[in-house]
This record gives sequence, structure tokens and C-alpha cells, in this order.
Amino acid sequence: MITIELGLDDLAATSFAFSALMETGMSLRMWTHASAYAEHIPLFNRMRPAFERLDTELITSLVGSWRWIPDFLTPRPTTPWPDFQRELAALRATAPETVWTELERTFLPIEGAVPRRLAGAREDPERLLAEIADTLEAYWETCLLPEWWPRAKSLLEADIVYRARVLAERGAATLFQELSNRLSWDGRRLVIRWEGEPMPAAPTYDVDAAGQGLLLIPTCFSHGALSVITPVGPPWIAYQARGVATLAERVEPPPPGPALERLLGPPRARLLLMLEEPVSTTELARLLRVTPGAVSQHLKVLSDAGLTSRARHGRSVLYVRSPLGDSLAGLSHSGAPRGQALNGEVLDER
Repeated sequence: MITIELGLDDLAATSFAFSALMETGMSLRMWTHASAYAEHIPLFNRMRPAFERLDTELITSLVGSWRWIPDFLTPRPTTPWPDFQRELAALRATAPETVWTELERTFLPIEGAVPRRLAGAREDPERLLAEIADTLEAYWETCLLPEWWPRAKSLLEADIVYRARVLAERGAATLFQELSNRLSWDGRRLVIRWEGEPMPAAPTYDVDAAGQGLLLIPTCFSHGALSVITPVGPPWIAYQARGVATLAERVEPPPPGPALERLLGPPRARLLLMLEEPVSTTELARLLRVTPGAVSQHLKVLSDAGLTSRARHGRSVLYVRSPLGDSLAGLSHSGAPRGQALNGEVLDER
């Protein structure tokens, strides 16, 4: 059980961010415990040829049998817009004396020993840290960056916009309740409990935020709230982002109904139906297999008509239907389920 004491100033300073490096580190679980993250399997199967050209022994050694990974692979994000290379530079600058300590904390409670492939860190932590950083960089560039990260980034951005709205409109108690059933909040203490999971040597500690605020981090590789193995620095909690199950799907909304199509035209009608959740222009273009410029033109028309709203996360702008847009979307009565498989239709570039 982890207990975080939060004062009013900490609640006021609650913020959201996500991390490219954290997602990279957490994604290593896919290569050792894929069945726990079945929604990712189709995409990761496509990565496998590139993955197998890497130092797979090193990568898989970083994940314990209980899916734990060393804390230095998941540093607390420092900005709301992740930059993998900047985060990797911070990883390379990890104090050598902490590498072996964190490896022991990760593996000794359950495995009883640090894996052979990582044991060299006892005598030469700097060398192992450089090997890990080099391998993660290659893994990022050849496996995650080309296809997986653009989808994941859009999903994580949309989650933050949604959660920030919940916090603003319904308060911290509702936010924490929706994040994970592991979390409980009594107005002063936020508790992560492991009940219901046979987790040996689960982290147990108390931490006082002491005016440092709380950082909430959506991730694609968690089934409940989690934090660091031992309390280090300002508190953060990672939680499963909404919509992770859609990452491997190629989906679009059902075709618009005749009334909505006649009113807006087929391209804009289909686009409006895609804006039930916040989404970026880049992600819309990927889903519809057109250029971002084509999407932007249609979004401008919808925005000028008051049918969409915009929300910013870092450098990204996400679009979502306005209340008027929701009303118009109700004109679509095709009967097809939302999110049906792509059928070859594309958004008109004109």
C-alpha cells in the first residue's frame, strides 16, 4: 500500500504529463508478458523482426517476473510534451551509484538475485547504463517510433484533456475514483492498494507531497494505478489511459446518416462523427488516410460553424465536438456500430 498525503496546495498543483521514455520502458513488458497486454499484440507482432535484431537478452532482462522494471527507466516527466531524446539524455545522466541499488530493489524481493545480464552493474554501472541507453534508443527508433508511438501519443494526449476536464468540472474525488479501482481518497490521503492481486513484496510506504504537487501520468501499459517501488522525489501516479484497446485497430465511425450528410457533405459529416473524444489533426489524418492539410480545412469549417471545440495539450491541439456538434451528430441513424472496421472509404481531399 502506498499512501500520499496531499494538502490543498498539492491538489491545486495537480498536473498531467506523459513520457516517451516511460512508455518505452513500460513497453518492454510486451516482450516478456504479452498476454497481460493483449490489446497491443497485433502491433507488437509487426515489430518483432526489428526487435529481434536488437540485444533482446538485455531488453528482456530488465523486466522482472512480476513485470517490475527499475525505477531509473521510468523517471518522473518534467514537461507536458515528451521529447524522447531529451529524456534519454537524462537517463544517461543517472547517477552510477543508483543503478545497482535500483536493480537490487527491483529484482531481489521476488527473483532473489539480479539477472546475470545485468550483474555487471555492481562493478561497472556506467558501462551497463550506457548499454541500456543505447539499446533503448535503437528499440525506440526501429520499433516504437514508426507506427506505435504516433497512435499512442494521440491517445495519451486525448486522455489528459479528458481527465483535466473531469478534475475541473467534477473535482478530485471523481477524478481519482475514475482513474483506478486501486485508488481511494479521503480528502487528505490518496492510497494505492494492492488488494485482490497476489503481488509479492508489493511496495509499501507513506509519502508527504509537502507542497510539491501530484503528477498524474497516463500510460498504455498498466492495468491499475502504480508508482515507483520506493518514494523518490515529488509523488507521481501512473494509470491506464482510456481507449488503449483501440490502439491496434484500424477504425472509423459508421457512415453518417442521410440527413447529416446532406447538411454537411459526406467528408465533414464523417469527420464530425469522429470527434466524440478529443483527437489531433495528425491522428485524424492517419485514421482517414489523407493529408493533415485536408483534415485541417474541414475542421476549420466545422469550427467556424460552432460544431467543434479545441483543447491544447503542450504543443498539440485536439478537437472534439461541441454541444451543438453532439446534437447534429444525432442526425446520423445508420444503425452501424460505432468504430466498425475500415471499409475502404476515405475522406475526400477536396
